Amino acid sequence: MFHPLRVAEIRRLTEDSVTIAFEVPEELRAAYRYAPGQHIALRRLSDGPEVRRTYSLCDPVAAGDGAPGSAPDGGSPGAGPRLLRVGVRLLEQGEFSTYAAKELAVGDEVDVMTPAGRFVLDPRPGRFAAVVGGSGITPVMSQIATVLSREPGATFCLVRSDRTAASTMFLEEVADFKDRWPDRFQLVSALSREEQQAGLPSGRLDEARLTSLLPALLPVPEVDGWYLCGPLGLVSAAERALRALGVPRSRVHQEIFHVDEVPAPTPVGALIPGGATVRATLDGRGGSWPSLEGESVLETVLRNRSDAPYACKGGVCGTCRTKLVSGEVRMDRNFALEPEETEAGYVLACQSHPVTPVVEVDFDG
Repeated sequence: MFHPLRVAEIRRLTEDSVTIAFEVPEELRAAYRYAPGQHIALRRLSDGPEVRRTYSLCDPVAAGDGAPGSAPDGGSPGAGPRLLRVGVRLLEQGEFSTYAAKELAVGDEVDVMTPAGRFVLDPRPGRFAAVVGGSGITPVMSQIATVLSREPGATFCLVRSDRTAASTMFLEEVADFKDRWPDRFQLVSALSREEQQAGLPSGRLDEARLTSLLPALLPVPEVDGWYLCGPLGLVSAAERALRALGVPRSRVHQEIFHVDEVPAPTPVGALIPGGATVRATLDGRGGSWPSLEGESVLETVLRNRSDAPYACKGGVCGTCRTKLVSGEVRMDRNFALEPEETEAGYVLACQSHPVTPVVEVDFDG
């Protein structure tokens, strides 16, 4: 659900990135509770079609203010956050990021969806590590600060890759982590386009490099959770490296920030000529509608229920995740769902096309 929130602060991080803080009224704070690693969708309504983008929340979660079910003692979380802060990087020809970084001003109102996402690290004792690239640092900032401040028995190793030192988001904040938790936080930085006086030699963090680097940094088998976030190439390379090092799939969590060029998917299952019937349950209400030929499940539902959840429509953010109750679909791309989720019957509505005459989904499932 969207609510109009006032921009309370805009702070420049680098030449092409900013943080934006939204003020949450007291009566809405419970609705905007979030867990470390979650994101929000922002919506802009202009003369043309509405534009939505998802951005990760970068601030730590205060004790008792987490998402439902994330309170340390398993009890009820607190009142919720007073501010929601996200990191935004300006993308070339990025319609929303250009607006957010160059036009948005303190005092403006923006439609903000309540927090979502399953790229979450609930605070607990243990050894954790992350491999991030570029703006992929944003959700991991919240994870690191939350777990280390609330769990004395937790450690965190961060391996980050950026183009140059000048383009590195949250440079000072990460340096502060080293000062606050010198014995529990480890940082390794790599720059792909310039040399640095300390740290790794310049160059990309590819699969071969990560396979040799990670065991030299920490005992890989003892890491309780790996968090991979950033461009598709880096996340895929890190995932393959961890698989080669014998890390169980259940300990690896990933979130893709950018998908540049991906080969067209090989169609599996023929679409229904003339369209199918889509049945959907959303916020406790059900409906049944005919789909247009070639239309995705999300597109069919949106024509009849404008409140259907979505953000990127690219198979990346996972906002449109839904449970497939009956029938079959062809899912073109999936960069958001874990294997356990697809095995349990979850699909991305924006990428799913009916291949049976009737398809039933449950957005509440």
